[in-house]
Amino acid sequence: MNIVKLARPEIQALTAYDAAAQVDDTIRLNANESPLSGSVGKFRRPLNRYPEVRPQRLQAALAKRFECRADQLLVTRGSSEAIDLLIRAFCIAGVDNVLTSSPSFEMYRHFAIIQNAENIQVPTLAENDFAIDVDALINACTSNTKIIFVCSPNNPTGASLPRAELLRLLDARKSSSVVVVDEAYIEYGTESSAVDLLEQHPNLMILRTLSKALGFAGARCGAVVASADAIGMLNAVQAPYALATPVVECVEDAMQSVQLALAEQAVAGVIAERERLMAVIRDFSFVKKVWPSEANFFLIRVDNAELVMQRTAEQKVLLRDFGCSLPDCIRISVGSHQDSKRLLSALETLAEARL
Repeated sequence: MNIVKLARPEIQALTAYDAAAQVDDTIRLNANESPLSGSVGKFRRPLNRYPEVRPQRLQAALAKRFECRADQLLVTRGSSEAIDLLIRAFCIAGVDNVLTSSPSFEMYRHFAIIQNAENIQVPTLAENDFAIDVDALINACTSNTKIIFVCSPNNPTGASLPRAELLRLLDARKSSSVVVVDEAYIEYGTESSAVDLLEQHPNLMILRTLSKALGFAGARCGAVVASADAIGMLNAVQAPYALATPVVECVEDAMQSVQLALAEQAVAGVIAERERLMAVIRDFSFVKKVWPSEANFFLIRVDNAELVMQRTAEQKVLLRDFGCSLPDCIRISVGSHQDSKRLLSALETLAEARL
């Protein structure tokens, strides 16, 4: 089954923008570019020229890292652009719906609203460590469910979807829905990437990002990995020249083996710090629950989230609470050892005040 057939008919018929040709060692008078090259920054490519419509060298480097073919990957402006592209490509406004677990990454719902696609949310249970219930997802699907987003490890709960459960979901919806696995935090967990399932499961699509494990959130670079046909379709939907030259060159440099080795060390350090921090925080009397996590953050429940947020903010430490959606729950990102020291100091003052 070719999942392109699940896309909106007008998207299936869409062709990519026919950009001006870019040929090295030629005089380019075909793209209305300025002949004056700006002097800001030191880049390998002149900024008076448009970047490549699609950055081929970067695409190849990311495909190597994510262990797929280059024609199975589209470079995007972070995972957020990929989510937007997918919903616009597959969902007919006012007709189709997007299915997600809840709580999960808020941008799935955000971009569904923009496209006027219904967002069906399937709750997960705190007492089950927010495990994603695949049977509940399948049962919640309708004939108009075009996309199922699975964030694994999930944000903000830190729970991963076991591969056997993902396979059940893919098989159940193989000709009806695209299953998008958001692997933004995959490097911090124990589950391997689902990329090796692409050939056998054409309804699978995968989101990857450089924001977390690579530490390049400010570069806004990610990727969607899928069948070559699906990538070809998304290529027609994405705006031309989507990636700016400074970003392309920055990420090309980040893909060098030395930088990747440093990033791998940093991930190991975050995992170790996560486990240490969770163990310490678990012992505070006002902390009622610390959920297991396979991400670079973890979720806790406290007696009074407002008070904890106030006290940590006074110490210039910012955390994230989720208000009514997860009452008295706070998500803590894992920073450096020094960051953890500041956090624990703030929490200790709160504990002492309660004695």
